[in-house]
Formats: sequence, structure tokens, C-alpha cells
Amino acid sequence: MSSKTLKSRIQLKVRFNECDPLKIVWHGNYLKYFEDGRENFCIQHGISYLDMKERGFSTPIVKSSCEHKLPLQYGDTFEVETCFQPVEAAKLLFTYKIFKDDKLICIGETTQVFLNESRELVLINPPFFLDWKKKMGLI
Repeated sequence: MSSKTLKSRIQLKVRFNECDPLKIVWHGNYLKYFEDGRENFCIQHGISYLDMKERGFSTPIVKSSCEHKLPLQYGDTFEVETCFQPVEAAKLLFTYKIFKDDKLICIGETTQVFLNESRELVLINPPFFLDWKKKMGLI
């Protein structure tokens, strides 16, 4: 595998409905921010969920982690940095960093697998995914 790193960044703002009564972001919403970052990454790098669906695959998350460093609060503007971690296995591994004013707020990771249209686990990289990795210089 290549040592090349593919990244994207997206700026978001904390909405009122994402906060608890203390006006800090409820912990579960950080996974939603990861989703926003991942969707932005996939669109930016030409491998969106719709592309996968058109090829007969879905990519559910099978593992996620989130480590909180500092809280976000209502009205905060922040950035989600999403990095694709190339691996040989048939899966998508992303890491995340959330920053506010260059301060690290949160780090996390998600793992997704490929399922075919029958919802069966696919253990071999789909050809379109290998083609995408080649196009991105990852293999």
C-alpha cells in the first residue's frame, strides 16, 4: 500500500438541536460530524455512496470510535478533517480530527465493509474500488 494520504476538510457550525441543556454538543453528535466529513471526502475524491450503490454495494459501519478532548458549544464553528487510511482488506477505514480555532476537539475512526445487493459480506475488493485506489495513487 502507498504511504499517500487522502484528506478533506469541511467547516461546520454547531446547531441548537445538537446540544444538551448545558449548551454543549451531545457526545453522540460527533459521529454525525464524522459522517459529514466522510460524505464530503467521498464526494471530493470521487467515490460517493451513490457511486457504490450504482455498482451494487453498500458500506455499513461495523466499528466506530470517538475520543473527546474538548467540548464544542452552541454556535461554535469548527472543521472536520477526514483521512482515508488505505488497507489491503476489502474495507474503508477513515480517521477524523475535529478542530476549533486550531485546538484539537475530538479524534475518531470508522471502519466500513462492503455488502453486495443480497446484503452478504464481500471479502474481496470490488473492481471499482481497486480502480479508484489506483486512480488516487494508493496502489
